[in-house]
Amino acid sequence: MTDTDKTPANGPTNISVSRGLAEWLIRNRTSFAFTSYQTGQLFLTGVLANGTISFNQQNFTRAMGVCYQPGRLYLGALHQVWRLENMLKAGQMANQQFDMALVPRNAQTTGDIDVHEVGTDQAGRVLFVNTKYSCLATLDLNHSFRPIWKPSFISKLAPEDRCHLNGMALHDGRPRYVTAVSRSDIVNGWRERRHEGGVLIDVETDRIVTDQLSMPHSPRVDGASVLALDSGRGQIIRIDPQTGAKTDIAFCPGFLRGMALHNGHALVTVSKPRNGTFAGLALDGEMQARDAEPWCGVLVVELASGSIVEWIKLEGFITELFDVAVLPGVRCPMSVGPDTLEIRSTISFDETVRPLE
Repeated sequence: MTDTDKTPANGPTNISVSRGLAEWLIRNRTSFAFTSYQTGQLFLTGVLANGTISFNQQNFTRAMGVCYQPGRLYLGALHQVWRLENMLKAGQMANQQFDMALVPRNAQTTGDIDVHEVGTDQAGRVLFVNTKYSCLATLDLNHSFRPIWKPSFISKLAPEDRCHLNGMALHDGRPRYVTAVSRSDIVNGWRERRHEGGVLIDVETDRIVTDQLSMPHSPRVDGASVLALDSGRGQIIRIDPQTGAKTDIAFCPGFLRGMALHNGHALVTVSKPRNGTFAGLALDGEMQARDAEPWCGVLVVELASGSIVEWIKLEGFITELFDVAVLPGVRCPMSVGPDTLEIRSTISFDETVRPLE
């Protein structure tokens, strides 16, 4: 399925893929998920039995951060964090094609707090970037969220998106680094600092590792260094967490927002500009210098060489993506949407009868 026509609720989008993507997924024993907050969709990408690419898509309003744990997917949305579970037993297939069938089993209501990236700690607790309140947070049974950390320059937790905290790197099951567009401590102050002053912060020490970034996103620990997206420049970068020195890895033709690492590669999402997103950014000049048009899609980048080795390109109504997560060991996943007819008849249960103790 190298070229397919998909029709989201708001208009048609053509999806094309690189010729080697299916082979790359099979060779690296993975599939992946990516999200579009613009159209509110979760995409699951894998390889069918006949060797063609599968795109399974379901609607989740303002789909944002996505995190995969074996057999489980967490998804941040407009006012909820969703938990999807694999309903298949070992060896089972859904519709004779899919080795994973993710079904929404829980949606914890947070209110509209602009959830960005999502992860889980060593105890399995859900952690997320609460962008509206400029903090990291976890779920709470009684409240919309429980804050667990905020940057030292944020004087108050207020619904003001002061610094545009957006990315979170976990290491050994603990939040270790975050990215923010600025150190602003006033409502929407980051919007005047898009071209410079973006920060990578060490959560454990509150130390600003570097403030020389432009609209950074998606920090990820990679050995002794940190990878991140220097989105205002269109670069995947490597940062020395001790000195803050940064090295460019690869230029990507679009606005970078999400990144997942797998077998020496980075999977990243790129988006087309919205309402002058590129204006005033180095990315704008770089695109012009390369005589290039911005993409919307997913790129697979070999970290050692900085080469884009495989890709997905979306053309049409969908122009913006957010996050991406790899599903190691899964060949072809599917999901069931929360507002579909299918979910009414998608029923599974443990056949063992266990009386309550």
